[in-house]
Amino acid sequence: MKKNHLWLITALLACKGIFAQNVEQDSLKVQQLDEVVVSDSKFELKRENSGKTVIKITAEEMQRNQGRTVAEIINTKSGIEIAGSRGRDGDVLGVYARGGRGRQVLVIIDGVRVSDPSTFSAEYDLRLLSPNTIESIEIIKGAASTLYGTNAVTAVINIITKKSSNKKIAGNFETSVGTNQTADDQNYNFGSIQNSANVNGTLGKFNYGVDFSNRYKSGLSASVTPENEEDIFSHFSTNVKLGYQFSESFGVQVYGNQTKFKNEYDASMAEAPNLGQNEQQRIGLSSELGYGKGSVHLNAAYTDYESVANDTYGESITEGGNWVLDVYNKYVFGKQFHTILGVNYIKDEAVFAEEVDFTIVDPYANVVYVSDFGLNLNAGARLNNHSEYGNHFVYNVNPSYVFDTDKGYVKLMGSYATSYITPNLTQLFGAFGGNPELEPEENSTIEGGLEFKLNNTFRISTVYFDRNETNAIGYDANFMSINVADEIDANGVEVEATWLPWNTFSVNANYTFTERKGDNAIRIPKHKANVSLWYQFCESTNASLTYAYTGERFDTDFATYSDIALDPFSLLNFSVRHELIKNKLNVFLNADNLLNEDYREILGYTTRGRNFRLGLNLNL
Repeated sequence: MKKNHLWLITALLACKGIFAQNVEQDSLKVQQLDEVVVSDSKFELKRENSGKTVIKITAEEMQRNQGRTVAEIINTKSGIEIAGSRGRDGDVLGVYARGGRGRQVLVIIDGVRVSDPSTFSAEYDLRLLSPNTIESIEIIKGAASTLYGTNAVTAVINIITKKSSNKKIAGNFETSVGTNQTADDQNYNFGSIQNSANVNGTLGKFNYGVDFSNRYKSGLSASVTPENEEDIFSHFSTNVKLGYQFSESFGVQVYGNQTKFKNEYDASMAEAPNLGQNEQQRIGLSSELGYGKGSVHLNAAYTDYESVANDTYGESITEGGNWVLDVYNKYVFGKQFHTILGVNYIKDEAVFAEEVDFTIVDPYANVVYVSDFGLNLNAGARLNNHSEYGNHFVYNVNPSYVFDTDKGYVKLMGSYATSYITPNLTQLFGAFGGNPELEPEENSTIEGGLEFKLNNTFRISTVYFDRNETNAIGYDANFMSINVADEIDANGVEVEATWLPWNTFSVNANYTFTERKGDNAIRIPKHKANVSLWYQFCESTNASLTYAYTGERFDTDFATYSDIALDPFSLLNFSVRHELIKNKLNVFLNADNLLNEDYREILGYTTRGRNFRLGLNLNL
């Protein structure tokens, strides 16, 4: 700790003036409290005109979390629990939002849904993401199937990657090293290395971007066993983007991605030389044609997935592919009606005993009404057409009303929405328990909330949600996939607050209460809270201190098939960032689990103790 204090004192002495203010700090304030949101309507609307609960992780917040994974950053937000995000890098991550399961959260990258159809749950693996390629993240909480289709039940995680610089050539390079140790074994060996490089720019009407990143983790065992042998995780990702702006109103962009990772793991909670290898390859195209008060958008992509597991059970290979095409027209009538009319096409493919696939064709429509007297209304409908079971209709109604005050506003909001999850290929055609007669899982969600904003320095919101799941897919006595008769109900309250008393200091806090009835609700904490303090010591140095509380939850002991209560735990994290050359070169230091708390996140799996990371970031 004395070394940390010395580091801080050195940074303070390097400052040009305590409490210095600049344009960047002012823009930070505006972006946090007067932000524009896109995901809930596909239009850029002020937050006060949105009736949905949308969390925006800005570029500034991503920068403050240099060296941390995407899962770690998202896990600090209300209503979301990512099991495995605090453990060894390489642990399988489950994204639980609003008391739901991972299959009920949809991940979108630059307008294109991503999911692996060859896996049992068809979830997208967050380990595939590199935070250095991401500009910002928007998270819609609640049902959003009207705009985004299947799996958009409890949340949509919309990831926006970085755009090309307006300069002819620009670059960003980052490297960091850190410890990777448990609370019991504080050996301070450098078991974590991360690197990234990005080159991009604009030449006339042509823009380009190429980036590469890798991370390597060693020193921790996947499971808690007497041997505690280390399991290594390595990740490599490459992205290429090429775009051409034919005119002011028409542009096209093509892109490609390849991501590979190798992960040593422990099967059946025992040490063994198990190795998993995953590879994702994606190519895509996006285009926008503007006309008058409207625009036509096209997003298309094909993704290929391959996973190879070599373990005590032998070698297994899963292969899958996913085609996505989303075409929609945006048009604004006057200044009040923002309309969307589109069609979405999905084809999922996988190889089991033989090649199998299904297709989905969904026409959808959505309209947002923004009045000049405070009323806002977001409403829409979608008709799901599935090649295996036919049609399914979903809709949403989302009114809100804003009362303007002298120094801010008070917003009342509510919504009722239905959503669905299509059976995946394993459930329909898998060698064990496949049932082509399955129907989609159905959900209905009702929400009500209040948001108060004051002087662009303080905002607080609270939302109550109640969700009902029916037609969920489970198993009968012969392990055949069936639509079970039991219903599941989840409800809760989310509270979020942001306070900016001055440009150099901010406080963000959130609290979530979640209750799930109808099953054992494993890995879903009933209480969860996060508090983040950020302070700009001077123009060149800032620091943040975060506190995270995760309440009691249950996990299943598969040795006895009984549910075990896991104790609550609290984690304290610290980070500091110092600019050696303004807007060019900065160094950062992260200290996670500062108090070295020993806790269990997932039954039988390793968690990280106190760890440090030191990094360098260069902009050219």
